[in-house]
Amino acid sequence: METEKRTILYTIGCPNCKVLERRLEAKKIPYDTVTDLEIMKQKGIKSAPFLEVDGELMNFGKALQWVSQYGNNN
Repeated sequence: METEKRTILYTIGCPNCKVLERRLEAKKIPYDTVTDLEIMKQKGIKSAPFLEVDGELMNFGKALQWVSQYGNNN
């Protein structure tokens, strides 16, 4: 039985953040949202959006790739 990966979207509500959010929703990928800048700073995130999947942080470009491939390898 496959377990769900924990997915967290670090967002500030910018246009790219909204693009990534829409893509996650279109693929029906469950995710939590973090908007707290202090938490982002603690994780070393200096720009948004970032996506964290099972502890792996991805910038916008890498996150878009991951979302587009979601379901192919999972």
